[in-house]
Amino acid sequence: MASLLPGGLLARRYRLIDRVGAGGMSVIWRARDEVLDRVVAVKVLAASLAADARFRDMVREEARAAAQLVHPHVATVHDYGETVAPDGTVTAFVVMELLCGEELEARLTAGALPWRRAVEVCAQVAEAVAAAHRLGIVHRDVTPANIMLTATGAKVLDFGIATHVGAPDDDTDGETFGTPAYVAPERLDGTPAQPATDAYSLGVLLHETLTGRVPVPAETWDDLFRALRAAPAPARPVVPGLPPAVAELCLRCLDRDPCARPTAYEVAGALRSALEPARPTRRWLVGVAAVVLAAVAGVAAVQLLPGRDSATTGPPVVTAPAPTTAAPSTAPTPAPTDPLSAVRRVIDDGVAAGAIRRDAGVDLRNLVGREPADKLRAKVAVRRGEGAITDGYAARLDAALRQLP
Repeated sequence: MASLLPGGLLARRYRLIDRVGAGGMSVIWRARDEVLDRVVAVKVLAASLAADARFRDMVREEARAAAQLVHPHVATVHDYGETVAPDGTVTAFVVMELLCGEELEARLTAGALPWRRAVEVCAQVAEAVAAAHRLGIVHRDVTPANIMLTATGAKVLDFGIATHVGAPDDDTDGETFGTPAYVAPERLDGTPAQPATDAYSLGVLLHETLTGRVPVPAETWDDLFRALRAAPAPARPVVPGLPPAVAELCLRCLDRDPCARPTAYEVAGALRSALEPARPTRRWLVGVAAVVLAAVAGVAAVQLLPGRDSATTGPPVVTAPAPTTAAPSTAPTPAPTDPLSAVRRVIDDGVAAGAIRRDAGVDLRNLVGREPADKLRAKVAVRRGEGAITDGYAARLDAALRQLP
């Protein structure tokens, strides 16, 4: 990696511009992809590690895992490559989208986020993690250092230690991967990788973004062993204005029993719900309906004066005062006649009914009118296979898309 310099050409394709970051295992370069003429980020494994086939395999698996994930809150991976110099030196690298923003870890050095901002960031991360879980991928290192805050939202980075559900959770030396303070207790026992371990990390992330500190401080594995053995269960985060449901969700994620934790999908949904404006309760709606019905009934109910016949003596006397405003119409809203509007209406109805996951709805809505109907129908089929759209709404969308010109 020492031979890599600005202006150099990597793999006869990526023109290096400048270094934008570095860590213990890699250096990140800004580069131009001369084939597709775009600026990208190139993550180059340290030369000492690239010489080890095991570490090259780790980088390759990172690329494969992340490349499967097409999600607005996952950094897109474009390519993986290896080059061999004349002296036998191996350079292994991953090419990904170049992100502009701030690492969440750096932002948290200034303290906790406002609770709404914290919940929004964690909801986006949970949506990304849920997408990985649907593909059978466990991230294993969901931490502020692996989350970038960008203009388009949070982006989850670094699937370098990601693995598949059920895979052994240690390396060939028996060591545990991850960041100690974010590692679920069961992983210390070598339990195979499971989505519940990422749910625990989401709980730690939520706690830290809300309070500025992790629930179980630990710099090393020994610290974590001692803390888990001696410390009681974490207390719920106390933040002014924070909905109690969010504090309760945080504790559920941090439960030491993996089976008691919510899924990443449930975490995302609960956090999204906490951000939505309060909706009228059913009791309130029933009360309004009763008032409206009473007003309508008051207009219709009349009494005839004693001893008089309305057929011969003129109009009846209304005993209830007429309302000053007309009762709201109960006629259903007419269905849109424009095919594009009809598709959007089905998407909106599906999201409102919980039959279309919110991120899938946003994705599809953005594509309506921009992509051909056949591509949209294929997208719906993919989302249905992921479980993001129910069978019923997938069929409704397909039917609506068939009406597009």
